[in-house]
Amino acid sequence: MGSTTGTPDSTVIGHSTGDKVLLYGGLPLVGLVLGFFLPRIAHWAGGHEWVPFQGPLRLIAAWDSWWVVVICVVVGLVGGVVLAGMAFDDTLRVTIDNRSVEFLKHQKTVTVPREKVSVAFLEGKEIVLQDAGSRELAREKHDQFKSETPKIAAAFRAHGYPWSEAGDPHQAEFRRWIEDDPDLPPAVHAILKVRSKAFDDGDKGKADLRELRDELTNLGYTVKDKDKKQYWRV
Repeated sequence: MGSTTGTPDSTVIGHSTGDKVLLYGGLPLVGLVLGFFLPRIAHWAGGHEWVPFQGPLRLIAAWDSWWVVVICVVVGLVGGVVLAGMAFDDTLRVTIDNRSVEFLKHQKTVTVPREKVSVAFLEGKEIVLQDAGSRELAREKHDQFKSETPKIAAAFRAHGYPWSEAGDPHQAEFRRWIEDDPDLPPAVHAILKVRSKAFDDGDKGKADLRELRDELTNLGYTVKDKDKKQYWRV
C-alpha cells in the first residue's frame, strides 16, 4: 500500500486516500462480521478438541444470549479500528518540499533541512539522505510498491534534491563487521557487538538498532544492515 501525492509546495509519500478507506473501513467491517459469527464459531469449535483456546470458546458458547452477540460485534468493531490505527501508524509518511524532508513514523518525526542534503538515494526499501561529508542524515524504510519507487526519485528531484540513481556513492567503502577488527576503535566495536544481539529482539531490537546506529554516526562511522549482518565505513 502507499501513494505519492503532491502540490506545487510539497510532495507526500505514504498512504493514499484509498488505503485509508480500506484500513478504516475494511478492517472494522471484518471485525464486525467475525464478532457477529463468533458465538456460532464457538459452538462449532467447542466440539473439536484440536481447536486451540477451548476454554474461552466453550465459555462463549455457553452464553447463548443476544447480548453475547452484541458484545462480540462491539469487540470486533473496536479491534478492527485499533488494528487499522496500528497499520497506519506503522507506515512511513514522507513530506518533501524545497526547505526540508520530514519523515513521520510511530508518531516520531525526523526533519532534515534541504541545505544539509548532498545526495539522496534508495537502497532496497530504504530512503537514505547524506551530507557533503558522506554522513547519513536519515535512513528510513518506505512502504511503496516496487512499481511506485520511481515516483520517490521524481519527488526528490522535483524539489531540487540531488538524486543518485545508482544508489550509495560510497557503497565500495563498506566492510563487513568482524569482531575485534583492528581497524576499528574499542568504542565502535562495543556498539557493534550490542547491535549484533538486537536483531532478534522484535520491536525493541529495531529501536535499539536505530539508536545505536545514531551513536555510531556521532562517532564518525556509518553502519547498515543486510541479512542480520553489519557493514561499516568511516
